[in-house]
Amino acid sequence: MPKFLIERNIPGAGNLTPEQLTAISQTSCGVLNAMGPQIQWIESYVTQDKVFCVYRAPDEATIREHGAKGGFPVDAVYPIKTTIDPGTAEA
Repeated sequence: MPKFLIERNIPGAGNLTPEQLTAISQTSCGVLNAMGPQIQWIESYVTQDKVFCVYRAPDEATIREHGAKGGFPVDAVYPIKTTIDPGTAEA
C-alpha cells in the first residue's frame, strides 16, 4: 500500500498538552477503525505550528476523507517515493 506524508497546519501544535495529544490520537484512531484497514496511521511528528503524519492508504482521497471525518486539517499530501537513512550511505 502506498505511503503518504500529510502536512497539517495547526498553530500552537507544539504547545498541546499530553492530554490534548491523547484526545486527538483517540479521535484519529476511532475514525481509522470506522474506515477499515485500507488506511493506517504510522506515526506523526509535532512541530511548533505543524504536524506531519505518515500514513499508508490506497490514495490521497482516502487521506482527505480521514481528515474530514476527524476534523483534522489536510493542507498538503505528498506521496512518499522511498526512504533513506544513514544506512543508505553504506550501500
